[in-house]
Amino acid sequence: MTFLVRWLRSVLGAAVVGLSLAAIGCGGGKTPTPPPPVNLSINLSATNIAVPQDGVAVQIPIAITGPDGFLTVTVSGLPTGVLAQFATTGAGPSGVLTFTAGASVPAGNYAASVTVSLAGQAKSQSFSLVCAVVARVENATDNTLGVNGQLKQFMSTSFQISEWTGNFFGTGATAAARENTLNVLRPQHIRLQALGQAIPMQANNGLASDWNFTLLDRIVQPVLASTDNSPEFQIATAPAWMCDSNGHLDVAGHLGDFATYAADLVRYYNKGGFDAGGTHFKSPGNHPIIWWGILNEPDYNGISANDYVKIYNVVVPAMLAVDVTIKLSALEFSGSDVGTGWPTDPEQYLPPFFAPARAGGVNTQVDIVSNHLYGACNQEESDAGLFGRVPQFVAIEKYFYQELQQRSDLAKVPVWTTENNVNADYADANGKSACNPGRTFVSDQRGTSAFFAAWRPYVFSQLGKVGNQALYHWQYSGDRQFGEVGGGGDTYLSYWVDKSLANFFPATPASPFADILTLSSTDSSSVETLATRSSNGTITVMVVDLAVHAPADNNGKGDPRTIIVDTSSLGGYFSASLLAIDATTSATNGPVGKGIPPDGRIPVTLNGYGVAFLTLTP
Repeated sequence: MTFLVRWLRSVLGAAVVGLSLAAIGCGGGKTPTPPPPVNLSINLSATNIAVPQDGVAVQIPIAITGPDGFLTVTVSGLPTGVLAQFATTGAGPSGVLTFTAGASVPAGNYAASVTVSLAGQAKSQSFSLVCAVVARVENATDNTLGVNGQLKQFMSTSFQISEWTGNFFGTGATAAARENTLNVLRPQHIRLQALGQAIPMQANNGLASDWNFTLLDRIVQPVLASTDNSPEFQIATAPAWMCDSNGHLDVAGHLGDFATYAADLVRYYNKGGFDAGGTHFKSPGNHPIIWWGILNEPDYNGISANDYVKIYNVVVPAMLAVDVTIKLSALEFSGSDVGTGWPTDPEQYLPPFFAPARAGGVNTQVDIVSNHLYGACNQEESDAGLFGRVPQFVAIEKYFYQELQQRSDLAKVPVWTTENNVNADYADANGKSACNPGRTFVSDQRGTSAFFAAWRPYVFSQLGKVGNQALYHWQYSGDRQFGEVGGGGDTYLSYWVDKSLANFFPATPASPFADILTLSSTDSSSVETLATRSSNGTITVMVVDLAVHAPADNNGKGDPRTIIVDTSSLGGYFSASLLAIDATTSATNGPVGKGIPPDGRIPVTLNGYGVAFLTLTP
């Protein structure tokens, strides 16, 4: 874009100089000294210019000095759809560049320049034009989102208890430090899953040696003493002697035994214990376990849909007969996408469970239904592919609620996501990929990198908006693919992401659920937004940078995004603060927030994958 302006430095000044030169000539014949040449110079007042996608004009002063002549101003490198105008101000050549952009201009950073030509001289200055996303927050609750307009989703985490994880907490000062780190995370109803040697019933010989809770309680007891003192114990699988050659519960031969085993677990933790082989087994802890899950991923672990209903209808009453106060998590489902037609498709697996009780469906207590959601089971999946899975998470969640509505007695049962991470793959005994036979397993670092700082908040926002009421990390202690902390208790970036979600969006009995505010965004493809208002009037706006730099990126850096949060409809606020998590955040110390001036339009910039939390306090 080129703008032409005629500029004469000063006609009056030129005449005065001429008169002076004539007087000198009459007096002594000396040749006058010509005035020094005036060199052209330019200076933009900003070199990083954010232009919003909603058409609001941005004015940038440009200082220009130079000789008389025609002034030409050219702006180049602008993306299609961005308009620029130049106008002089006052008596000099300096002026103002005005930029406007619409929603059709892709968000992102563009290298541009301005060139000024005057009296045969030319000067250029480069600048970065940032096409900024605009997220406008309205002063109204969006009752179509969440649970009748409220965000009721809490954050939690999981422990897999086995011979390879059972010593995580340790003793003494180590145990105290690790329990404190867990408490700071603020997880609710931490999920406990026992496998291998942590399954407490290891034989069926009628002897006391059949039972051993030592390894199991090395994790269970510290967790019971931590956070809300109310974990969910998932009876992930049956003891080995009840299983077939594939390690799956032999329903025809041992369903009654499995129900008795589950009831004994309730006795051990909640009702003073049980006797076996002349020995009394009783939990050493002071807290009962109220929440219980029945089997882990039965759809992937050899249990048909009809058999799962049969198991649940037999096992749960046996447990309730021991303790009527317990609550039950059903399904713990980890199926394929909706619409595949596979046996693990929710549309294939769930209907038998939700069928009317008189037609063979569930006929006993259900307090929650649970699902497990992973982005991939392949380390070669691209960043874009992992982000692209999230809409399928939403589809699965919606289908769960659709099925619950088929039963009036289950219509108010909430859905929890009790496992979530970017990649479900793991190494087999030979170090090969469990999901991709023959391929050497490679840990997917995106579970703890800056990618996760975009991934988990995106999942949290999308699931919370469709009514999910719990989001669990898989798993608390693990490697850089899965963990929130390492085996030595060191924190990963994922820990701080989940801690921030729990802090900014609390969903506890002591913290009434926040309302989800109506929000419109000029770009929902590379930026995710969520705004809530708590009962004390505090507004929290979360913005997530999902912008992938290149389609093939795998654990890439992402592209920068600037988001202008428009809160002008909310009225004035006393203070504002901002906390961001991205590639620059310390995994050891976590993010550091800062106070910012409250304003009706607040810019938030993320330099790649990441999340920012804007808090406005009345």
